[in-house]
Amino acid sequence: MATRQRERIAKRRQEADTRPYAIAKYIGMGSSKAKRLLDLIRGVGYNQAVAILENADSSNARDVRKVLLSAGANAENNKGLNKDDLFVAECFANAGPTLKRGIFRGKGGHDRILKRTCHITIILDAVKK
Repeated sequence: MATRQRERIAKRRQEADTRPYAIAKYIGMGSSKAKRLLDLIRGVGYNQAVAILENADSSNARDVRKVLLSAGANAENNKGLNKDDLFVAECFANAGPTLKRGIFRGKGGHDRILKRTCHITIILDAVKK
């Protein structure tokens, strides 16, 4: 059952992704709204992506910006990278659990309110010189 377990563990560690990243879970917005913001910053330099999100009209840009700043801090503190050399390599938003709520209506009716959540992941990478 556990044959060549040490070799498999060594192989998994060797192939592991070492790029800095940040994940925010259970953010109170739909994943489609987050994806629109992430499309703006994909492939852009770190400092320019922060500037784009600071000037974005969406109220959800604040949450995406916090994830981006967290990924930059992880790169600087954990990996020893310079923020000026970073760019957004990958970013995606997956749907989280949906909270089901309701509101009472006339004539004994009831409408369902779906409060959607999402998980945002941003992966940075250093520019190759």
